[in-house]
Amino acid sequence: MKIKPLFLSLAMAGVCSQAMANAIDQNSYANLDDVITTHLNLDLDVDFADKQLEGFVEHTLQWQNADSKTLVLDTRDLDIDKVMYQDQTGGWHKAKFTLAARDDVKGSTLTITFKNQAAKVRIYYNSRPEASGLQWLTPEQTASKTHPFMYSQSQAIHARSWIPVQDTPAMRVTYSARIHTPKDVRAVMSADNKDALYKDGDYIFDMPQAISPYLIAIGAGNLEFKAMSRQTGIFAEPTILDASVAEFADTQAMIDKTSTMYGEYAWGRYDLLMLPPSFPFGGMENPRLSFITPTVVAGDKSLVNLIAHELAHSWSGNLVTNATWEDLWLNEGFTSYVENRIMEEVYGRDRAVMEQALDAAGLRAQLKTIAAPDTRLNLKLNGRDPDDAFSSVPYTKGQLFLIYLENKYGRDKFDPFVKAYFKEFSFKSLTTAEFVTYLKANLIEQYPGVVSMDKVNEWIFQPGLPSDAPNPTSDAFDKVDSATAAWLKGETTAAQLPTANWTVHEWLHFLNNLPRDLSIEKMTELDGEFNLTQSTNAERAFAWFMLAVGNGYQPIYPALDKHLSGIGRRKLIVPLYNALITNGKREWAHDVYLKARPGYHPLAQGTIDDLFAK
Repeated sequence: MKIKPLFLSLAMAGVCSQAMANAIDQNSYANLDDVITTHLNLDLDVDFADKQLEGFVEHTLQWQNADSKTLVLDTRDLDIDKVMYQDQTGGWHKAKFTLAARDDVKGSTLTITFKNQAAKVRIYYNSRPEASGLQWLTPEQTASKTHPFMYSQSQAIHARSWIPVQDTPAMRVTYSARIHTPKDVRAVMSADNKDALYKDGDYIFDMPQAISPYLIAIGAGNLEFKAMSRQTGIFAEPTILDASVAEFADTQAMIDKTSTMYGEYAWGRYDLLMLPPSFPFGGMENPRLSFITPTVVAGDKSLVNLIAHELAHSWSGNLVTNATWEDLWLNEGFTSYVENRIMEEVYGRDRAVMEQALDAAGLRAQLKTIAAPDTRLNLKLNGRDPDDAFSSVPYTKGQLFLIYLENKYGRDKFDPFVKAYFKEFSFKSLTTAEFVTYLKANLIEQYPGVVSMDKVNEWIFQPGLPSDAPNPTSDAFDKVDSATAAWLKGETTAAQLPTANWTVHEWLHFLNNLPRDLSIEKMTELDGEFNLTQSTNAERAFAWFMLAVGNGYQPIYPALDKHLSGIGRRKLIVPLYNALITNGKREWAHDVYLKARPGYHPLAQGTIDDLFAK
């Protein structure tokens, strides 16, 4: 049985086929049951001096309630100058508006009232320097040191901090934009960027496919462009451009393989924007232009699974979208599964299984530290900011659930199901409940007696991992474990560890599984043989620092200071700050943080501020 999605939108027009009450999304004030935005038009100046975006956004409206004359939008820390609206005759009029008091999680409701139902509404406003969805960097905080840099991070509910918008993934809009910058600064967006190829300070963008507001993105800085293939290219500061092109040269092969497995890539081009080291995430799947951390430019393609992950979002997340942030696993679990299938197709089964095993081990470790209710796939936020409930659960538990289904049904049955799912819900948003209905009708009941609905419900709605959850293992890791055991027993030296052909995955497995009370003598032996304290691979350095902090290995601290001060990726810094506090280095860590904090993104600042406030 086919089910109706919560919210439908035509891919090329952003036109909804039905209204949807937004009561399901506790993180948005928007009155979608009365009116929806079908298109946004932005006209903004990028003001580096005052650290603000200033201009207007124009909403094209489609009314769902014939009696309503009110539009409710989400905002956070915006200054609203005036609101104009166009009625059905084409005339423009001033609209009344009120901006409510600020809620710490959801921001401020912007309520606009009209004399008659508006066809369009134009809101003149500016963002503030403290906007949670924008980061402003001085030239000194960038790689090139010559120009300022600004970029957005709208997921989960930060689009409202730089655009007055119905900020919920349950709705979708097309958008266009005109962005004004200093003439020597290039702007790019999650849209058609062909106009950005000409650096002149005046840029026109168009996004013809309908997307959820959290996928609207902007960046501006000393950016150059280099093509990688017919469909892919990289925007980056000159200092990292060539290295990025070399690192991610396989992106086209990833697109081709994924299109074969799950249906044609729907977004035209797929380019990458390399961000400054302060970017708080590994990547962000902004359509047509994924935002990427420079910490994955390792020089050996060892961390390109992140590119596979952001690309996979072009099917799961961007094309088929969670309706609320309590359904995040529909985005991230499917994406982690597709990412791993891409890695298998491009780099082979052995590497894909190693990455599965590392992620599963990381999840099992994190499950011990998370409150049980937050280990369910269908999360309950209970009024919290979605960022506060962030963990590996929607990613890796979601992936393991899909691997479980794949193992039970076989790829000959499961692959067509996933491909049909992407087609069925293309350019739509859905809840976990709707997914369960679709799964039951199109897989469970199609092949009875394989997996029960009780088991499906256990995976999705119960905490922790089922007892029969997949536990991926790698022969390569077994060999690492054998060599490690011999070294720990003193039967071999560090020099005799067979590391010559180890991949970064084998190194991570080795470091992550060493005893947390390893002796200083053993630590010194390892560091002396492999120079781990000076590792240039960000993931390997992180794993070594985590081990060393817990074991009190002092020689790391100058390098650890540089690591914490030089990057802002939360995955690679927050656990280290926490470990330092836990292991008696609170004062040292706080001194480093005070120095590094101005270069961190507001999301990272908030997380680490909370650590030191405890």
